[in-house]
Amino acid sequence: MPELPRPAFRRKDNGTVDPVAATDRWFLSHGLAYFVPEQRQGAREALRLRRTFPFLVLAFVVAGAAGATLAYLTRQVAAAPALLISAGLLAALWYALTALRARPIITWALTRGFAGLRTLLPMMSRALPLLLLFVTFLFINAEVWEMSASLRWGTMWLTCLLFVLLSVGFLLVRLPEEVDTVDDVVDAEFLRRGSRGTPLESSCRSLLEADEVDLVGYAQVRGYERANLVAVLVIIQAVQVFLLAMTVFFFFLIFGLLVMNVGTQENWTGLDPSQFSEHAQVFGAFSVPLIKVSLFLSAFSALHLAVSSVTDETYRNQFFGAVLREMQQAVALRAIYRAVRERREPQTDSPS
Repeated sequence: MPELPRPAFRRKDNGTVDPVAATDRWFLSHGLAYFVPEQRQGAREALRLRRTFPFLVLAFVVAGAAGATLAYLTRQVAAAPALLISAGLLAALWYALTALRARPIITWALTRGFAGLRTLLPMMSRALPLLLLFVTFLFINAEVWEMSASLRWGTMWLTCLLFVLLSVGFLLVRLPEEVDTVDDVVDAEFLRRGSRGTPLESSCRSLLEADEVDLVGYAQVRGYERANLVAVLVIIQAVQVFLLAMTVFFFFLIFGLLVMNVGTQENWTGLDPSQFSEHAQVFGAFSVPLIKVSLFLSAFSALHLAVSSVTDETYRNQFFGAVLREMQQAVALRAIYRAVRERREPQTDSPS
């Protein structure tokens, strides 16, 4: 990965640490890489067609060839698009981590998402009971078992990817609305609260006292910076949904182990005993049909949780409360940062 450019401002003439350079580091350490103009410019250059087109062609050719080979070897047509989509997502992730300078964004968001494990139990107590009540009726439905058992692994892979893409697509459509509301309530107290304990706390106080700059105007988030905030929200939300979906998966594995004996599974999957022993080998105590049903229902649950976490007010407060407060701090600090930096060197910053 190319080395991140050093902040433009290091120290003042008197030897003290420059608050702008310190804020650059603060942004990078809090997953806000595109709030730093040098990082933003690097990402903009990496998205130019002359750089992205060769990479896209190479990724498509390699992934397509690998998918076709896998489909031929396994005799499962669905394996080809499943591998193509999976490889495309991995290639996009690699390009984001390297050329797009998104490593600080992704690393911080993942860390923040998994740090929410301590709040997983409260979220489970709100989000899971009604979901499990609904999905359990599907789990004890013979048609669901018959359908899941009939799916080959390539088709199951593609089906789970479809649920994942739908979940992420829904989050990408709805979460920008959450970002747009953050910069609508900016005032002097908002800026003071957001800058408290940061490198720009004294700068905020000085600017507000001088009343020479419209800090509220600087707070409007657009372009790459808005995309930065949306990406953080999507990743954090995806991690939380993933953790809850895995909880559903392991719940049904244990529940099925307790209540679904081999005879019932044979009847509900439509397989006779010889077929069941041949096509539904047991991994320890867990049969292949049980794993497939649990996987299918957990993927379906992930889509349900992604939708509910944004549309249902009860879930929304539980999922977004702390994260939205951190976003408010980022917006406040960005407004002060832009004002201070523009007063020094207007040509080095841009609004997008």
